Amino acid sequence: MKIFSKEQIYEGDKLTAKKQNITSTELMERAGIQIFNWLHVRMQGAQVPVHVFCGIGNNGGDGLVVARHLITHGYNVKTYVVNCSDKRTKDFLINYDLIKQTTKKWPDMLGCEADFPEIHKDDIIIDAVFGIGLNRPVNDWVKSLFQHLKKSEAFTLAIDVPSGVYTDRAVDDENGVVWANYTLSFQSPKLIFFLPETSKFSVQWEVVDIGIDREFLIKTETESELIGKNEVLPIYKPRQKFAHKGDFGHALIIGGSYGKMGSVLLCSRAALSIGSGLVTAYVPKCGYQIMQTAFPEAMVITDENENLISDIKFDIDPTVIGLGIGMGTESDTVLALENFLKSNKVPLVIDADGLNILSKKKSLLKLLPEQSVLTPHPKELERLIGKWKDDFDKLKKAKAFTKKYKIVLVIKGANTMTVFNDKIYVNTTGNPGMATAGTGDVLTGVITGLISQGYEALSAAVFGIYLHGKAADLAIEDLGYQSLIASHIIEALGEAYVDLFKQPEQPQIEEAKTDDKK
Repeated sequence: MKIFSKEQIYEGDKLTAKKQNITSTELMERAGIQIFNWLHVRMQGAQVPVHVFCGIGNNGGDGLVVARHLITHGYNVKTYVVNCSDKRTKDFLINYDLIKQTTKKWPDMLGCEADFPEIHKDDIIIDAVFGIGLNRPVNDWVKSLFQHLKKSEAFTLAIDVPSGVYTDRAVDDENGVVWANYTLSFQSPKLIFFLPETSKFSVQWEVVDIGIDREFLIKTETESELIGKNEVLPIYKPRQKFAHKGDFGHALIIGGSYGKMGSVLLCSRAALSIGSGLVTAYVPKCGYQIMQTAFPEAMVITDENENLISDIKFDIDPTVIGLGIGMGTESDTVLALENFLKSNKVPLVIDADGLNILSKKKSLLKLLPEQSVLTPHPKELERLIGKWKDDFDKLKKAKAFTKKYKIVLVIKGANTMTVFNDKIYVNTTGNPGMATAGTGDVLTGVITGLISQGYEALSAAVFGIYLHGKAADLAIEDLGYQSLIASHIIEALGEAYVDLFKQPEQPQIEEAKTDDKK
């Protein structure tokens, strides 16, 4: 699913109105009815007090449409206009007149704190104050209104985006933002739903289809894309009947040190479980018995040093190398990695201490083969690209980093993002149970194993992250969040593959319809 920019959304609205021969007011009516339908299906006529707060722009117009249909269908609705400026849009004014004519109920005007209505915890708030067009800090009294809504603890539904959040930069003041329980986003999700600093303003989100021109949606290229099952299915490479292990590559996993052999074990198991034909682990001598005993399917090469990696030498011809897990950053290991990078031409997947070494000695970044995959967590990323002001600045720096070194960057988190040049791929799988030791080692093995099978680096990262998260999602169905460990994710990788080809169950909800023909 594409994530459109603010400018592209405006373009899509205009093109839709033109190609479908409708007015912007009729498109607003269509959008508002979709929000109403969503509410009507769930409320089923319940007389819970609903407070609809409308700005004076197009988002406010959407809110007025929703309020009008709720009122005409017998709901207990109170409508308010947040009178924060004297610049009202045409479609807002049309719907302002329409709600008065249709329902005989005039919206209350709010202009200061004295106007704030009483809201109870069991009420419902609909936020339609500001939309994606907001480009300036909100007024102080509007901040107070938003805090008033938050203190009520009432269920809050935001239309398109929570008011006060920008789509292309960080918020100015968290007090000037509506904290929504749920956001209904028109046609596509917004990037802000997936960034740590802005995702907190909406606990959940959902996309509602408002009939934007299909050709526009299909053909328009976006900088960001949401990755789900439909997006990864075309990446999948089916296997032929007469295939053999040599067709699926040889993954070499380099890492480990005394007391940290588990990371290499997890990484190696993941690489083989995701489908690599052969896996060899390169470890210090102290890891030989551990690897041979715990993972008999892997081959093992040992460093001459007993406790750490000191000189990376091997006589095999790997397809791809995953390195850095559990490696440590001792001076001998740093030198060994530097010497290895100077002569290596094999594709790389680098994690953990491999990243830490690169951060301390950034000149080594120039030695990485093109499209190497780096998989940092937030602190490792900061050491690589430098500190950032906010999440938007972080993505800007990440894009520049991938262009400079021609690599694929995986930013691990709740919605792991793969960055390559100007493109961002936002993953949708995974859960809080993955916040446990070793899950990053498993991801490194998964991506390495996919590259081993012939997947290009970018595809391997996007597909691997999806499968890694999906395996964890399937595992918690039996285990719960707290009991999930990294090994469980490896064990569920096969089920994640199988799930790719399962048909989704069809919902049995029948949408309510309105009499409005627009």
